[in-house]
Amino acid sequence: MKKSGDKKEVPAISTASLPDVIFMILFFFMVSTTMREQELLVRYKLPSATEVQKLEKKSLVSYVNIGVPVSHMQAKYGTAPRIQLNDSFKTAKDIGDFIGAERDQLNEADRAQMTVSIKADQYTKMGIITDVKQELRRANALKISYAAIEGEAY
Repeated sequence: MKKSGDKKEVPAISTASLPDVIFMILFFFMVSTTMREQELLVRYKLPSATEVQKLEKKSLVSYVNIGVPVSHMQAKYGTAPRIQLNDSFKTAKDIGDFIGAERDQLNEADRAQMTVSIKADQYTKMGIITDVKQELRRANALKISYAAIEGEAY
């Protein structure tokens, strides 16, 4: 018989399932996190625009970055705007090979929806943009988007 003054003992918490819980949390974050696909080698400040739309399927988008090389690359490449395709600097003539390689990575049904997004610094000369557009036209990459930030155009 228990006396009314006895204190109840708290049962011990089992930690046997703790590694399983930690593993499930780790697995969740590994599956849901996306890794950065390419290292950015150029600096750019996107121009502002009033009519901005988000791209629907980012897996069908290939990026062409245009801007001044980042500071640790300027000793080798200078300060003139450069074209970055994937993780390296290229010229406008290399865009056809780049588009071909990007198309080969997609399945047959998605190739028609492939979009090329041009992320160019707002102070980039139009000559470089025109050269890129001409090469994209030669490669039959006709769906082009221009990256911009939403805001008042100046």
